[in-house]
Amino acid sequence: MDLPFDRARRRRIFLMRHADAAYVQSDGSRAPDSRVVPLTDRGRAEARAMANLLAEVPFDRAIVSGLPRTVETAHIVLNGRNLPPHIVSDLEEIRGGDAVARAKLSPPDYAYAMFRAAEPGECYAAGESFTAFAGRVLPAFARITNDPAWTTLLMVCHGGVNRAILTDITSGGLKAFGAFEQDSCCLNVIDVDTCLDTGAVIRRVLRAVNVTADDPIKHTRQLMTMEGYAKRFADMGALKR
Repeated sequence: MDLPFDRARRRRIFLMRHADAAYVQSDGSRAPDSRVVPLTDRGRAEARAMANLLAEVPFDRAIVSGLPRTVETAHIVLNGRNLPPHIVSDLEEIRGGDAVARAKLSPPDYAYAMFRAAEPGECYAAGESFTAFAGRVLPAFARITNDPAWTTLLMVCHGGVNRAILTDITSGGLKAFGAFEQDSCCLNVIDVDTCLDTGAVIRRVLRAVNVTADDPIKHTRQLMTMEGYAKRFADMGALKR
């Protein structure tokens, strides 16, 4: 919409986290490569619920990170729309270290890593540093918001990616990284106001955060996502206690 008080146009981003993914295999073991895991049956149900919630939204662009769990989520949420998602690989999730490095980590190292993001040199799961991670995600997001070719955008990304974007919009930076919980298949709504004369982004407005279609008041979601994963891995012996 064109705004009434200045020469600006408001566009909207629906920023999602992918639905629940199969990090734990059917035999109870941890998936050897989290990059290629599909959604679980629960995740597909979450995505169908979000598809129903967004059924009337006139998306004209869709973007995913390219990892299978984002592609599958987007396919379900778009629900037959003729809108092939565009892959932006810089929006892939923060990368953990190798199996040897991970073996030295404890459950709290996973569960609460996001709260240490602003500490100098802090890395996620002995892998990518939070500073380097934000350094690849935020320029990619800026390129997307500066692109005038879309009006209503669906982005399906990851918990860490969404946190980086949300903390940038709110000017919280890495110190606020842990404050923005991102449940599986959650939705964030961001308005982007663009100057009609110059094309420059002049405002970004956060309209909704961490909305889940199947449980909007979080009645069944007591653990944070990373606490839940750490507990599941610890229970099956994939992390030391």
